[in-house]
Amino acid sequence: MSQPASGTVQPPVILCAGESSGDQLAAGLMRALCERRPGLRFAGIGGAAMRAEGLECWWDCQELAVMGLVEVLRHLPRLLRLRREFLARCRAQGAGLYIGIDAPDFNLPVEKRLRGLGWRSVHYVSPSIWAWRQGRARSIGQSADRVLCLFPFEPALYERHGVDARFVGHPFADAMAVEDQGEAARSALGLESAARVLAVLPGSRRGEISRLIDDFLGAAVLDAAAHPGTVYLLPLAHESLRAPIEAACARVPGALALDLRLLPGGATRQALQAANLVLVASGTASLEALLAHRPMVVAYRIAALSHWIVRTFGLLKVQHFSLPNALAGTELVPELAQDAVAPASLHAALVAWEQDPQRCTSYAQQALHIHRLLRQDASAAAATAVLDLLP
Repeated sequence: MSQPASGTVQPPVILCAGESSGDQLAAGLMRALCERRPGLRFAGIGGAAMRAEGLECWWDCQELAVMGLVEVLRHLPRLLRLRREFLARCRAQGAGLYIGIDAPDFNLPVEKRLRGLGWRSVHYVSPSIWAWRQGRARSIGQSADRVLCLFPFEPALYERHGVDARFVGHPFADAMAVEDQGEAARSALGLESAARVLAVLPGSRRGEISRLIDDFLGAAVLDAAAHPGTVYLLPLAHESLRAPIEAACARVPGALALDLRLLPGGATRQALQAANLVLVASGTASLEALLAHRPMVVAYRIAALSHWIVRTFGLLKVQHFSLPNALAGTELVPELAQDAVAPASLHAALVAWEQDPQRCTSYAQQALHIHRLLRQDASAAAATAVLDLLP
């Protein structure tokens, strides 16, 4: 795009991240863009990481952190009102560049609307069209000038629909060392090197946690009975989640007796690297567990009505739902969904890892291979893909 006339105040790049993982991705992109184009201004919806990179934050990203089909309905009036107000603030800045980071149900309509008003738009993090609706790639191309993909198999899904999609790698793969960091992580967290450690990550959204936390704690209680002295690390995506987790600990029999340590969200990767095993909700945290090369059990549960809709209308198009298995193309880690998520089944899947050292070794090798594949200096690659769209 042409450069603005000398003396013209360039409008800020508008970004919108819908949760903590998107906040981190966007912050890396902002930093890389400023290295190439010093003086860029940013505004929009984000979190602490984006604010630290200079975002003029209009709303916090937790305002958008809602998942599921039915679950969204009760938040819909608020979200639609927020989107109207957000669009109004965007239009007031004058046409420029909009970057939507994940949160496709919020961002794609915004991108389409602004694109119709002469804006350029980028969607960073492809929606999981490989799992849900591959034909959706065409409509995404109507919203975004360019799609930045975190995983290598995604651009081909867009290419068949004529959409400009580019694999940039995953910033988390760049940020996490390929060498084992277990000893350093344990030292940083004040854990003995010989301690048995289990990381428990029930999600980053309140609704997600409410559906999984009791079963995760129940599995930890069973685990502790078999392995006294185990330390359980539970990183909090944000401090507001402390109260519901503490309430669950009081509710689940035996949970208060666990050596359970609630950590700030910034300690998530250290917790994963320090762990022997990981019990994790499906999502970005399962990818981080893979990049820590730690054996894991992945769980997923949405509201019963949402699950009925998905099952009845055949919305899920793949056999495996977790990112580690999608990347491996096979069942690399055990997945439990809906009614299969229970303390006994989660515990049995954890036990199966410890009873099969050869499986653990093979898994670590495959995790390392995927880690290297995703390690592309992603923030810099994303910045390169965005630069020619900047005004």
